[in-house]
Parts: sequence; C-alpha cells; structure tokens
Amino acid sequence: MTEQIDVVREWIRAADDGVTVLTGAGISTDSGIPDYRGPQGVWTKDPDAEKLVTYGYYMGDEDIRRRSWLLRRDNPARLAGPNAGHTALVALERAGRLNALITQNVDGLHRRAGTGPEKIIELHGTMFYVVCTDCDARTTLDAALERVAMGEDDPRCVRCGGIQKTATIMFGQGLDHGVLERAAIAAQIGDVFLAIGTSLQVEPAASLCRVAQEAGAKLVIVNAGETPYDRVADAVIREPIGEVLPELVKGL
Repeated sequence: MTEQIDVVREWIRAADDGVTVLTGAGISTDSGIPDYRGPQGVWTKDPDAEKLVTYGYYMGDEDIRRRSWLLRRDNPARLAGPNAGHTALVALERAGRLNALITQNVDGLHRRAGTGPEKIIELHGTMFYVVCTDCDARTTLDAALERVAMGEDDPRCVRCGGIQKTATIMFGQGLDHGVLERAAIAAQIGDVFLAIGTSLQVEPAASLCRVAQEAGAKLVIVNAGETPYDRVADAVIREPIGEVLPELVKGL
C-alpha cells in the first residue's frame, strides 16, 4: 500500500492541470461524526433513521420533524473540528494543486479547516442554516434551535408559518442545478480526481468519477469500504483517511 501511495503522490505532483477532490462522510469520522453507510454508520445501525432526512417523510409527518430537530440539536457536527484529512486538503490548495473541493458533507469542516470558500462546492448544502419550504426565508440553525429549547418542537417560519428545514438537500430533493454544473465542470479540468470517504452510491455525485475519467483524469478512491467505481479506478487505497491524505500531500 505504501508503494501505491507513492505512485499517487507522484501523480499529484505531476498534475499540471491540478487535482479535483470529492469528499464524503468518511473524511469526517475522525472528527467524531459518524458516517451513514459504513459498518458503524447511522443508517447501518438504525435504518429507520434515514426517514429523518427524507423529504417526503419530513414534510408529511410532524413527529418526523420533531425527531429531526432533536437530531440537529444533538448532532456532533455542530461542535466538531477539522481533522488531519481536512488539513491535508488545505495543504493541497496551498501547494497550488487544488482545482476544487466538491463535498457531499454538510458539516462545514472544510471551511473551518481553512480551504478557500471559492474552492468549495457543497453539493448537499449546509446544516448551519435553516430555510422555509414555502417562502424561502433563511435563518441560522442556532436561532431555530433556540426556539426548540424554548419549547417549540417544530419551529415554523416566522414570516409565513411554513415548515422549516435545514439548508441541506434531503433524499427526495433534487440538487441545485447551478451547484451541480460547477461540480461537473470542476470534474473535467483536473489531471487527478480524488474521491475520499464516499461510498459512491449516491447519484449524481458518484457519476462525477465517470465525468472525470472521461475527461482524462486518473481516478483515485480513498475509502474504507468497497465502491461501485473500484473496478475502473486507477488506484484504490483502503488505509485510514487521516493517515493517507497527509502522506499524499507530503513534500508538495
């Protein structure tokens, strides 16, 4: 595996057209945030929990919304800090190699680590803001959770009374077309495409791997479990992300 890491490091060093990165929940587990589909994932342990982030269930069931607000209140991502994997990607940017950092995560840890906001493409939005599903009024998650603490178990929009949700893309919702277009363009311009900590089971994010390869990039997957793209990847690394990424950017 060390030899493979050395090879990928050389690909990154030689990447005249830069590196595009896609990250999933696996990069944040070292920050104390559980992933979803891994062996100890939230949905692996409790398949019913997926309903809390599924749009149809959320909009149609007041009890689901109450449980969702409690989940947000108790989410370890609210207080989590970036780990070695996040900071390694900051080093990749500072070395002038990072084209874009596309993330499926809503935890904001890439921003906290110091990756330039202009480099980050948040495919699934952010958990730190709340939007009204009727009038699109926007407020902070902290403001909504203050209302929950005061006894509102399903805080409604103060402007129109509509149902509120975090500014994230739930299952059953489509991605923002502009955000997805930015991600697709970014996937086409690098010499290396790094898919990190993602099961590559959620579309259209997973298909960015194919977009990158068709544009001529080498596809590198760093993930604990198998993915549907392993058989076509140029390199697959199963070692811990927090150890692999610092090694990949060493000496840049």
